[in-house]
Amino acid sequence: MQLGLENKKQAKWAAVLGVLAVLAVGYEFVPMFFDSSSTPSSSAQAAAPIATRAAARAGTKGKKVRPENLDPTLRLDLLASSEQTQYEGSGRNIFISQAEPPPIPVPGAPGVTDAQKAQEEAYHLPQPPAPTPIPLKFFGFASKIGEPKKIFLEQNGDVFVAGEGEIVNRRYKVIHITPTSVEMQDMVSSGPTQNIPLTQG
Repeated sequence: MQLGLENKKQAKWAAVLGVLAVLAVGYEFVPMFFDSSSTPSSSAQAAAPIATRAAARAGTKGKKVRPENLDPTLRLDLLASSEQTQYEGSGRNIFISQAEPPPIPVPGAPGVTDAQKAQEEAYHLPQPPAPTPIPLKFFGFASKIGEPKKIFLEQNGDVFVAGEGEIVNRRYKVIHITPTSVEMQDMVSSGPTQNIPLTQG
C-alpha cells in the first residue's frame, strides 16, 4: 500500500513541475505576441544597454562605432525629405559629344613647367620665311625642229637662252619647261622650285 502512495506523490510533483514549466515558457514567449509597435520589446530594451556599452568600449579604443538604430518605427519625415530631393545636373548633355572645358586655374598652383612650354612650342613652330622670288621673266621659246626645247629669259635688260637642266646667270636652274610656264630653282639658297609664267609682249 505504501507503494501506491509514493506513486501518487510522484505524480503530484510531476504535475506541479509541469505547470511551473508551462508558466515559465508562457512568461517568456507570450509578451512577444502581445507587444505593441509603439513600445520596443523587452529584448530590444535589453539590447539597447548592450549596444551602448559596446559603443563605449569601442570609444575607449579610439575607434568610432555608430550605434545602430534599434527603433523599428518608420520615420515618415525622413522618407518625405528624401522623396523631395531633386537632381540638379551640371547642364552637360551626356548624349552629345562636347569638348572638355579648360581647367580653371587654382590660385597658388604651380605654373607651366619648362617641359610643357617646350611641348607647346613644338606644336607652334614658326613657319619658314617665303623664298625670294626669282627675278627672271619668261617671254618666249627658241626651239628648232630636232633640238631640245629652249626658252628666252630676261633680267634687268639681259636676255638668256636656256633649256631644261641648264643654269641661268650662274644661279638659277631650269627644272621643267611647259607651254605656259617654266619651273626654276635658286641654286644659291637651295630653296623650293618656283613657277615663272609665260608673259606676252
